[in-house]
Amino acid sequence: MLLIPCPWCGPRDEAEFGYGGQAHVAYPADPGALTDEEWARYLFFRDNPKGPFAERWHHAAGCRRWFTVTRDTVTHEIHPPAFAADGGSR
Repeated sequence: MLLIPCPWCGPRDEAEFGYGGQAHVAYPADPGALTDEEWARYLFFRDNPKGPFAERWHHAAGCRRWFTVTRDTVTHEIHPPAFAADGGSR
């Protein structure tokens, strides 16, 4: 089990969280202008690195806030700090 550091609630068991995918994926400026292929690429294609990876997490069973952590995809170690949705950190 992972121990995920919520910026507001502190370290909690991963069962309290929902995974939100890769962090820092920008929403298209004009989604209506995208082709089906471009829209599919935005929705479904994500990086899959070996090593540190920025991820979004939702503390569903706690404060219900979103935040970003960097997790090593090999060791599952979470590197501090966790960043709040507003860009702040704790």
